[in-house]
Amino acid sequence: MLKYALIGAATFSLFGCATVDVADYRAERPPLDLAEYFNGTVDGWGMFQDRSGKVVRRFTVRIDGRWDGNRGTLDEHFEFSDGERQNRVWTLVRDGDLYAGTAGDVVGTGQGLQQGNAFNMRYVLTLPYGGRTIDVDMDDWMYRIDEKTVLNRAEMRKFGFRVGEVTLSFRKR
Repeated sequence: MLKYALIGAATFSLFGCATVDVADYRAERPPLDLAEYFNGTVDGWGMFQDRSGKVVRRFTVRIDGRWDGNRGTLDEHFEFSDGERQNRVWTLVRDGDLYAGTAGDVVGTGQGLQQGNAFNMRYVLTLPYGGRTIDVDMDDWMYRIDEKTVLNRAEMRKFGFRVGEVTLSFRKR
């Protein structure tokens, strides 16, 4: 049942309005197998740019990943340049090339698809903003560069308008 729900949701959310199709990367190598790459500790360095392109936040992240069959937990520990610390714990469930992902600050379930060296997940993230919270649509892409390196780019939208972008570089220990 999960497989058919994921296929329907992934087909609509990933391909319905995207200009880039994750299947375009099917033949690219090395393959990005999330269970293999995010098993153990991965370090990351990133930045958030606002809609004008100005870098407004920089951060580091340590991800402690573990997998039990098709179910993975990614425990993310962020430290921002202003000293703030955040933690997000993702639970991912894999069904073939499809993934369903949940986390405490994710609204509902994110839908992901992996092909070749690329992975794309779309989800709604709740973020603090001006003393309250807002929900933003995330279009999150990862590309495996080599055995230890993955690059990540996530576009953030609100009401269909681009509000910012997150860029990350991951390095597997």
